Amino acid sequence: MRTDIKRYTLTYILIAASSIVYLLSAFLSRDIVDMDVEVLVDMGALFGPFTVLKGEWWRLLSAMFLHGGMTHLLMNMFSLYIVGRGAETYFDTRSYLSIYFFSGIIGGLVSLYMHPVSVGVGASGAIFGVFGALAGFFLAHRDKIASHSKAFMKDFSVIILINLVIGLAIPSIDVSAHIGGLVVGLIGGYMISKDPKWVLAFNTSMILISIAIGAYLSDLYAQIQF
Repeated sequence: MRTDIKRYTLTYILIAASSIVYLLSAFLSRDIVDMDVEVLVDMGALFGPFTVLKGEWWRLLSAMFLHGGMTHLLMNMFSLYIVGRGAETYFDTRSYLSIYFFSGIIGGLVSLYMHPVSVGVGASGAIFGVFGALAGFFLAHRDKIASHSKAFMKDFSVIILINLVIGLAIPSIDVSAHIGGLVVGLIGGYMISKDPKWVLAFNTSMILISIAIGAYLSDLYAQIQF
């Protein structure tokens, strides 16, 4: 176990951080199973009028560590445990962090566009980004690891399809954030797998895209009557 933690340190740190934040939100909500929405908003959940109109863009980061309930947390942390360990095997720490956080940020921005007045929390966008990065890795090296690549892509397609079906079936799940994170991760994973030096180009492009989307959302929200 100690060796496993040492090998996949970053994944365990992310899981621990979300778990600690969850315990704090549970204490403030006085409920270990379902979190109080007002508590989540106070702690940094995504909420269009605050995030965009008040310029509280830091919520794009804080929302990644918040979860709406025990089931939400366990599902996300189990998924992160699975895909995060794979990501730490194929990517360095800098690349992993870049993919994780930019997937979560842009997934959050997509969510703000699709759901202006909904309260959004969870690491799903970031986790889907890591999953997408693994797909990008196997696509980039499909000629060298053809058999593994085909097996992974088959499993990848099935898991993504299942998650999208579940997301569409349960209204509270934000599929738009999942798709946004997945696309970012796929692009980042492919670029960095082709050449690790491209992580700088990936980071720069994601920053510019985030700023552009943020500016667009500011104009859009200014026209909406809340």
